[in-house]
Amino acid sequence: MSFKVAIIGRPNVGKSTLFNRLAGRKLALVDDTPGVTRDRRIHSAKLYDLNFDVIDTAGFEDAAAATLQGRMRAQTEMAIEEADLVFFLIDSKAGLLPDDRTFAEIVRRSGKPVVLVANKAEARGAQSGMLESWELGLGEPVPVSAEHGQGLPDLRDAIIAAIGEERAFGDEAEEEAVAESEVLIGEDITDPDADEAAAAYDESKPMRIAVVGRPNAGKSTLINALIGQERLLTGPEAGITRDSISVDWEWGGRKIKLFDTAGMRRKARVQEKLEKLSVADGLRAIRFAEVVIVVFDATIPFEKQDLQIADLIIREGRALVIAFNKWDMIDNPQEKLAELREMTDRLLPQVRGVQAVTISAETGRGLEKLMASVIKTHQVWNRRVSTGRLNRWLEGILTHHPPPAVAGRRLKVKYMTQAKTRPPGFVVSCSRPDAMPQSYVRYLVNNLREAFDMPGVPIRMALHASDNPFAGKAKKKR
Repeated sequence: MSFKVAIIGRPNVGKSTLFNRLAGRKLALVDDTPGVTRDRRIHSAKLYDLNFDVIDTAGFEDAAAATLQGRMRAQTEMAIEEADLVFFLIDSKAGLLPDDRTFAEIVRRSGKPVVLVANKAEARGAQSGMLESWELGLGEPVPVSAEHGQGLPDLRDAIIAAIGEERAFGDEAEEEAVAESEVLIGEDITDPDADEAAAAYDESKPMRIAVVGRPNAGKSTLINALIGQERLLTGPEAGITRDSISVDWEWGGRKIKLFDTAGMRRKARVQEKLEKLSVADGLRAIRFAEVVIVVFDATIPFEKQDLQIADLIIREGRALVIAFNKWDMIDNPQEKLAELREMTDRLLPQVRGVQAVTISAETGRGLEKLMASVIKTHQVWNRRVSTGRLNRWLEGILTHHPPPAVAGRRLKVKYMTQAKTRPPGFVVSCSRPDAMPQSYVRYLVNNLREAFDMPGVPIRMALHASDNPFAGKAKKKR
């Protein structure tokens, strides 16, 4: 059985830097500004021969429970509760502050094994701050530099001393989990004549879902409602979420990884470095997701930024589902629903038939319908059509509406095949692909979407010139 380590301490002592060092990747945002981390983040970690889960937490602050800092503190206390071992971080360069003593008492009362970590030990004058930390009564401080990777062998030994060898090495036989960055999103099907039955949809396969939208649309509240616990920090303040936090969840027996992301404002309004890092983290989550739920505020839907976010998801080739949140605040739901459907079809024609669901993350209304729409869209995103069916359909299309003549010469379309799925991608063999009008390509895509029931997902169509068997062969003179 693996063990969990929670990293706690005041703001700006280097918790996220140590978290990234142990995780082996730059997962958590790091900045000189105090209080960057707000949610708690869990990831697998490795320290030499030790394998465990590490929890990054918000900086401990003494504040009222109703405030944002108070809610952040509650998340940190939850992390201490679920951890088997606590790293209490201090800034040895700054020395002990009153808050360090207050929070050390909280950790001591939890009864969990504690390792006192004196970070920034490489700095000049750090020795005095490290010696001062003995006053906390948490044992011998372990001097480290999370930024430069110094002192990690001593940290390993301190972990084994705190929890014992049996617990520290209890799951050596367990295979290491595959890092998120190593999971490939695209699953191209290379055989164009593969049978549809061979590519049947696997309902047991794990799925990755990202939740995105403008600030204060209700993304974190939605994830909390789905998993049934206050896992993510929420509140009336806009822009609470900064990191892209992944949450493991199970729905209908299927393993799902949910990614909460920071609210995305218009590019012109994003000035601060920290917000730029948050948005970049959110874009990375979109690229690693399979289905992306865009949360619209139903009271002010289809702002320009909403459409730009949706367009980005479509260009990335992800499966898109729209959630109109805060539906409990709408006075005339039937009239509003008809209006939203008309706007969806008009403003997002490139994903005609996209699944759009009305929900209330606050009350839990519409969540079952939302997940059913996610599964349906994911199925379409993975759909494969055999070459035989495609070409029978293409023959009927060409008979009914052949491609136009360009410069007095008729364009010839010879055959069509599906090259990939996730999203569905098709290759059309034709004469003079450069001359094919985009309007005719859109006509093919729209009819293809309707004929093979592929609503609401991006469809890629590439034109390919058929090989001329006589090209490059000069006529021989007799």
